[in-house]
Amino acid sequence: MIIIGAALFGAIIGGMTAARRQGNKLDIAQYAAGYAIGFAIIGLFITLFVHRASL
Repeated sequence: MIIIGAALFGAIIGGMTAARRQGNKLDIAQYAAGYAIGFAIIGLFITLFVHRASL
């Protein structure tokens, strides 16, 4: 769940960043995808740390 939430949050942040920089629709999609992937990787590591700490 942390990974999915982080990916959605990253996509929203990326889309807002590209829109603020006056990007077209493809720019917004690329920023959203890039931020979503980055935030999902961070969410993956958070999930791993939480899981390891609970053992």
